[in-house]
Amino acid sequence: MQLALYEKYDLRLPRYTSYPTAPHFHADVNGEVFEGWLGDLDPAQPLSLYLHVPYCEEMCWFCGCNTKITKTYKPVNGYVTALLTEIEGTLGKLPTDQKFTVSHIHFGGGSPTILKADDLRAIMAAIRSRLDILDDAEIAIEMDPRTATDDFMEAMVECGFNRASIGIQDFNQQVQTAVNRIQSMQLVRDVIAKLRSHGIAGINVDLMYGLPFQTVDSLRETVDQTVELCPDRLSVFGYAHVPWMKKHQQLIPTEALPDTGERWAQYEEIQNRLAKHGFVAIGLDHFAHQADSMARALSDGLLHRNFQGYTTDRAEALIGFGPSAISSLPQGYAQNDPALARWQRAVEDGKCAIEKGVALTNEDKLRRDIINELMCNLAVDLDPVCASHGISADRFAPELERIKAMTRDGIVEVQGNYIKLSELGRPLVRAVCAAFDTYLNHAHGRHSQAV
Repeated sequence: MQLALYEKYDLRLPRYTSYPTAPHFHADVNGEVFEGWLGDLDPAQPLSLYLHVPYCEEMCWFCGCNTKITKTYKPVNGYVTALLTEIEGTLGKLPTDQKFTVSHIHFGGGSPTILKADDLRAIMAAIRSRLDILDDAEIAIEMDPRTATDDFMEAMVECGFNRASIGIQDFNQQVQTAVNRIQSMQLVRDVIAKLRSHGIAGINVDLMYGLPFQTVDSLRETVDQTVELCPDRLSVFGYAHVPWMKKHQQLIPTEALPDTGERWAQYEEIQNRLAKHGFVAIGLDHFAHQADSMARALSDGLLHRNFQGYTTDRAEALIGFGPSAISSLPQGYAQNDPALARWQRAVEDGKCAIEKGVALTNEDKLRRDIINELMCNLAVDLDPVCASHGISADRFAPELERIKAMTRDGIVEVQGNYIKLSELGRPLVRAVCAAFDTYLNHAHGRHSQAV
């Protein structure tokens, strides 16, 4: 019965890290518009920063990120020079009556560990020269344990990093070979031990299911090995096979990919196994130790969602740096040009390298709040959300009608204007959110499967 339901609702849907979602960004939001948005920000409110490093030393064939492969440091060096220029130029567009503070910094990629230690120091120095980083700010970085050198980790300590996200994906050797991501558990263990010895206590790890040659049994073993590393948080993502968008995914043996039923069994096994180990399920695909701040944020109703997934960061303005990085400001979303050369030329010309975005309407903000509540808390009370926007929840009668089939199928429970997902429905939360998405045209090819 469960499998039949999952096949019914396992559509290609947005991950709802924003609303409207990225496929609906357009060129009307350009660098000039973005500069105006920056100039209107309130210095009394803290900022969040995202820095995208678009290089790796080797391509993981499952990767869906915006990255390039390089065996030399020359292009990375050119990127760092442009990034420093972008930081100076973008932050120079902020109001200057008082210095802004920063509550959260996240380096993503690609592989930020491809940076030289001195370049990491230079980037953080550029940020500190323009902004005050709060004492309790989370400063996080995504790490490839294969390229995490001792010098790099020492620079992390000097720069104030306090959280690292380690890419594991799977410890099974056959799976690693099939996706070109070969790393031993001992290597990962050593990197995490070094981070902790340097005082970097916040450890995230990333796992994946739906990869070639994965089985329920092999994933159980990977989960148990991962738990031995004592991470605070885990992100568990279903592999999105989109070879028409990411050509390197054509190297993955499609005949070895699990079918829908196997994917669901793998998802359930990971969730059940982590629960047995004492981890709290966070929304769709995150897990946290019971004592972790993310688990507390969930309990207190303060969990949030941004382009990196679930977060405790509550800053209203996130500024993105680097090619393809997305900024989320009170006025709307703005995405940098994903083409590295175009981004670099724009930055060197003193421009904001914005390619597209979307200005938020009041309707967008209302629906974003509803979707965020569903994604974070697996429930939403339409009455207070609508009241905060000055309207009646009655206007969502069509959406409530739309999810009636899910109610009959046990995916959601609806009492008046209160919607709550069942545990059966947790993995299908994106399908519930889609009922409130007025932009979605159900051309699902651009999105990943719901699970």
